[in-house]
Order: sequence, then C-alpha cells, then structure tokens
Amino acid sequence: MKTFLTTTALIALALPALAEIRIGASISATGPAAFLGDPQHKTLEMLVEDLNAKGGINGEQIVLVAYDDGGDPNKARTFATRLVEDDEVVAIIGGTTTGTTMSILAVTEEAQIPFISLAGAIDIVKPVKPFTFKTPHTDRMACQKIFEDMQKNGITRIGMISGTDGFGASMQAQCKDVAPDYGIEIIADETYDPKDADMTAQLTKIKGTEGVQAILNPGFGQGPSIVTRNVRQLAIDLPFYQSHGVASDGFIELAGAEAAEGVRLPGTALLVAGLLAADDPQKPVVDAYKAMFEAKTGTPVSTFGGYAHDAFLILTDAMARAGSTEPAAVRDAIEATAGLAGTTGIYTFSPEDHLGLDLSAFRMLEIQGGKWTLVE
Repeated sequence: MKTFLTTTALIALALPALAEIRIGASISATGPAAFLGDPQHKTLEMLVEDLNAKGGINGEQIVLVAYDDGGDPNKARTFATRLVEDDEVVAIIGGTTTGTTMSILAVTEEAQIPFISLAGAIDIVKPVKPFTFKTPHTDRMACQKIFEDMQKNGITRIGMISGTDGFGASMQAQCKDVAPDYGIEIIADETYDPKDADMTAQLTKIKGTEGVQAILNPGFGQGPSIVTRNVRQLAIDLPFYQSHGVASDGFIELAGAEAAEGVRLPGTALLVAGLLAADDPQKPVVDAYKAMFEAKTGTPVSTFGGYAHDAFLILTDAMARAGSTEPAAVRDAIEATAGLAGTTGIYTFSPEDHLGLDLSAFRMLEIQGGKWTLVE
C-alpha cells in the first residue's frame, strides 16, 4: 500500500487550525494500469499545489489524501472506505479502471459523497447513480465514433479482437449492441487475456475470415500494443482501429511507430493540442494543462492524466459555485455544470446525465509517422 499526501496536506496536518477541504483519491499509480494512473496521480498533486497557491477554494486550502490501489478492486474498496470513515474526505476522485471504479462507487453511494471516476465503462453512469460522475467518454461512445468513421469509408463487415478485462469486455458488448445502427456486421469475434504475450492465433482466424474489411481492438494496457505488432507481423493489410483506452504516446512507443502507422482511434483534443484551431473552445485549457504538466514532470501529457485534470476542475468548480463542501450541495452543483471546457470535452451535466459529454467531444485520430494526426 502506498499513501500519497501533498505538501499542503503535511502542512495542514501540522497546523490543524488551517481551513482545509479534504479531497480523496484512489488511483492505480502502480501495477498493470500504472500507465493510466501514474499521470493521474501526478496531475492531481500538481493541480492541488497550483490551486492552493492561488488561494484555494473560497479561501480554503485543499488537502489531497491519495492511495495507490495498484489496480486491485479489493484494495480500492478498502481505500475508499478509509477515505470516507477515517480521512473524512468530502469527495473522491479516482477509479483508474472500471473494476476499481465499481468498488469505489459502492462505498461512495452508500456514504452519499460525490465521486468522479476516471474510467470508461458506460455502466459507471448508466443507470445514473446519485453521487457518481465520470470524465472519460464511455466505451459505447467510442464504438459509435469508430463505426461512424467506418461507415464513411464504406466498411460494413469487420473482425473484432477484444481484451477480457473489464474495459475490453464492456466495450466489446457495447460495440456488438450498436453495430447494427451503423450497418456494421461483426463476422469474426475473438478475445485475449490481458496477460497474453501473443495474439497471432486469434488474428490468423480473423485474417482467414472471408469478407473482413477492417479490424477493431477494444482494450487497454499492453494487450492492444501486442495486437498491433501481431497485425503487422501477419501482414494484415486492413484498416485497423483501436479504442480510446490506448490514446497516449505510450501506446505508440509500446507498439512501435512502424507497427502503429495508420492506426485510427477516437481520442481527445489533448493529443493533438498543436493542431487545434485558434478559436477551438478547448484550446486554452488544453494548452495550459499541457504546458503545466510537461514543465512539472518532464514527460508528455496523456489522455488519462487529462481525465484527472477534468475531474478536479469539475469538482473544484462545483465547490466554488456551491459555496459549500456539503456533499449534496456539491452534487447539485456538479449537476448544474454547463459549458465547462476541459481537456476531454465540454461538460454539461444534469440530474439525468452524469457524463456531460456528447459524441462531438471525441476527435477521430490517426497515427502517422509516429505522431497523432486529426482525421478530417
């Protein structure tokens, strides 16, 4: 177990009289989802430090109490309980993965405190749960964005190879559900364990399926990188789509620029910050976060750190408007959020919508020459 406290937290512990707002986090900073959680943890620490330097929220300093759950849903539940009962936080950000998110929300919903998830599955917010929100696009939306692009390119019959992790399985199910809406037929359907080191057997089956026009790989972690390399090794010359679960420079590095060439996926404005139009409403916040994170860490921004940025923005904006940290008041303020530009999209929540994004928040991206490019 690892516990992270910001410098502000240590000061606050030493000086208990200091006005403070305690925000909790359970993040997968290590383990198989560390490539997602590490930039999330660094982002939260950075933003807390920055906001406190500017005076905090309505004059109160923020204390971030963050635990590293290592991607383990059982640890995430334990830490969420500790954050609520022992650390007495007023809200929680986290749930790097779908599995850890589902564990955390079970605790926060019972405690009735706001929770903003950083994971993708649609089940997190559908059906709506009173105190649970999320910042990433849903897996269902990713399927829809991909199928829109396929439809534009005359693709009607595809092969799918999905990870069996929580995200991969959920997106596989969502893609199967919405495919008919776009005239897409899934004629080959294979899976792999996230720990598998080779997927050539499954891909050979897809390659041998008559009529396959493209391949879609729902998944995150190292699996999609292996699938990408295997596709090139088997000389499968078909349009190849990945999910937003691998929307980072790390994916290109793991797969190799040559193997990743031409891969398409739905992503965020953050990955193509330098290509955004000057009047793009997301450009100021994307540019500011990118500059701050890269200066602070010396590493490139990722979509996943952006999810944490947006969660912190949504939460602190709601607290400032509510003029209170009382959980129900913060929840109501989040639900009243309208037109708030983040790195992932422009959020407008309601009591019926705890995601706050529509399909336009996705950008269709393609890897060219080892770089992310916009598909027009």
